[in-house]
Amino acid sequence: MFKNTALTRWFFLIVSLLIISLIMWNTYSFFNQLKENEREKMDIWGAAQKNIENEDESNDLILKILQGNTTTPMILYSHKQDSYNNKNIPEEKFNTPEKIQNLIAQFSNEYEPIEIRYKEELLQTIYFGNSPIINKIKFYPAVLILIMLLFFSAIYFFFKTAKASEQNKLWAGMAKETAHQIGTPLSSLTGWAEILKIENVNPEYIVEIEKDIDRLQTITERFSKVGSVPLMEKNDVVFETKKTFDYLKSRTSKLIEFELDVPNDPLFVKMNPQLFSWTFENLVKNGIDAMKGKGKITITIETNLKSVFIRVSDTGKGIQKKNFSKIFAPGFTTKKRGWGLGLSLAKRIIEDYHKGKIKVLKSAIDKGTTIEISLKLLP
Repeated sequence: MFKNTALTRWFFLIVSLLIISLIMWNTYSFFNQLKENEREKMDIWGAAQKNIENEDESNDLILKILQGNTTTPMILYSHKQDSYNNKNIPEEKFNTPEKIQNLIAQFSNEYEPIEIRYKEELLQTIYFGNSPIINKIKFYPAVLILIMLLFFSAIYFFFKTAKASEQNKLWAGMAKETAHQIGTPLSSLTGWAEILKIENVNPEYIVEIEKDIDRLQTITERFSKVGSVPLMEKNDVVFETKKTFDYLKSRTSKLIEFELDVPNDPLFVKMNPQLFSWTFENLVKNGIDAMKGKGKITITIETNLKSVFIRVSDTGKGIQKKNFSKIFAPGFTTKKRGWGLGLSLAKRIIEDYHKGKIKVLKSAIDKGTTIEISLKLLP
């Protein structure tokens, strides 16, 4: 199906380009033909002007030819009188010597001037330019290209939007199905935990099992929310960060050193705790992967009068500067495993749902990376 869709798009693109090329070629040919006709018309007009200059009496045909040209702008320079006359040119464009010379330069660039001679004597030089209709057609190819660019932009946007919508529905469906599938064994685990309490199993074991059950319930709720609009409420970002930090630290290898530097006072933002925790967890796990399971993760929270800044730093392999924005694109990954969806999902959660920003604050090859989340501070 995807192959047929791609072939259809290429076919549509090639046919469109052929049509545009044909229209452009015909427009160019038509434009040149009009220019040639204009030149021939002016040759006839120049011949009529020569006859009117050299004959004592003018005939009706010559007068008709001279009076019939009402569209071609022209300047007639008389060499004997050293004077300029014009025809079909507005007076405001012909009222100073500078404007006259500018028009002569323009007309000479458009057509070769016509010289009127009598017995080898140069009497007049006629400078003429494009008629209004030719000037309009001259810009037609540019207008056509602009229209086609807008057309292709609209088609591209349509295909991109349709594809994104299709992918979003697919991922949302998969996420909800995953949440549904996890739900059944999760309920069973909850029941077994209660049985273990009755059997007088070491309470410390049960506490740890219940923590993991709560975590699985949180993950299930996260997946069930994909594709729907999450509830956003006022929450303490310091508390939510500490809670996720403590869980990740307790479940991570001892080869990873954790450092937490956050304010003692609460900082309130409008957030969804489960989705924020998911994002925070993704950033930490990406940092651990970048360090290949050994290094230091540093979490800091800073604030100014308007925003809260949550920063996750690692001592991993770093990111090339050209990839700073690419890492948030769906499917982009430098790892051999994984689908490249973690940071894309993080960007969507932070920017689309929380109306914040997420970016690579700094990174250096083989020294580490710092990713920053900024959220609006609530009073």
